[in-house]
Amino acid sequence: MYADEYDEDEITPDIFEGEDCTTPIEKIPLINAIAGIVVDMDTGRVLFEKNAYKRIAMASTTKIMTAILAIEEGNLEDNVTVSKLASNIWGSTINLKAGEQIRLKDLLYGLMLNSGNDAAIAIAEHIGGSLENFLEMMNYKAKLLGARNTSFESPHGLDSREHYTTAFDLATITRYALENPIFSQIVGTKSITISKRSLHNTNEMLYIYPGADGVKTGYTGQAGRCLVTSATRDGRRYISVVLNSPSRSLRAQSSKKILDYAFNNYKTYTLLEPEVIIAELPVIKGINTSIQIETVDKIVLPLRADEFEKIEKKVILPDDIEAPVYAGINIGMVQFLLEGKLLAQSELKTRTDVYRKDFKYYFDLIIKQWLKHAH
Repeated sequence: MYADEYDEDEITPDIFEGEDCTTPIEKIPLINAIAGIVVDMDTGRVLFEKNAYKRIAMASTTKIMTAILAIEEGNLEDNVTVSKLASNIWGSTINLKAGEQIRLKDLLYGLMLNSGNDAAIAIAEHIGGSLENFLEMMNYKAKLLGARNTSFESPHGLDSREHYTTAFDLATITRYALENPIFSQIVGTKSITISKRSLHNTNEMLYIYPGADGVKTGYTGQAGRCLVTSATRDGRRYISVVLNSPSRSLRAQSSKKILDYAFNNYKTYTLLEPEVIIAELPVIKGINTSIQIETVDKIVLPLRADEFEKIEKKVILPDDIEAPVYAGINIGMVQFLLEGKLLAQSELKTRTDVYRKDFKYYFDLIIKQWLKHAH
């Protein structure tokens, strides 16, 4: 079984004809895939999920992690010498020859556009010093990003027993990777010529879905057809993951359904602005009897209209505070809950200083009173 073959189930521009693109709120889309998810790029909020926390084979979507590590740890202008191991790998390749010298940046295009397994090994050996070291880096990075149900046994994703992820973990890794402008640029590229090789992106969504700007395809016998898509419209960017779909057409249609669902049903709502006075607290033994409390963060969330109506705002503050109080002290929290579940929160801080009524304060007061009466 080969990774990312071109010939099976060719995608045409009319693949989405007859697809309903105005999914109503009450109709959660049904997808032809074992697992799937849509997350909001800015906040990470999950907008759709199906078996999103189930461990599953990921095929060449593995290369998202390979790419981001190469970008972060390597010099893109470095020349990489292709090993025999890299040149002999099976599956989808960019036909690298043993001993060939090729720029790391060019390898990244070969990795993410044509899904080159040979590029994956060449990158891993160059960045990690050895394949084993690079796999350690991949697994360490996954844990660091909170992808705790992910295990990498290769930099390319060919079938192997302990090589798995979840739709949620893969979305988490992708969301992190897309924050890097070089990664974003590479995965959004439809075609390019590098080192006399003409590359064309295997990601069908780039050609047929409005706003699509990434990310990666995958296919093995064990993993089925996999697709991670990023799409941006009107300043909103969503990431969809579809794992183990029966065909390229069905993975594209499934991806479209869940992205349409997100774009059609979710709007961006500003729940909190920074530096807004939210409360006043009594101050014990203070020169002033109260102090203003202000917000710290801006909170913007993607919500359905029915969810927005149900949002509950909870301000958590002490009953009072004892002087002296200084500006900028974190003193409480504002939380936004939906049906009891915490969606977002921000710290609250004191706006000004309030000094204590100490001995000096009372002494000065007595002197002022005395001077007033003396005249």
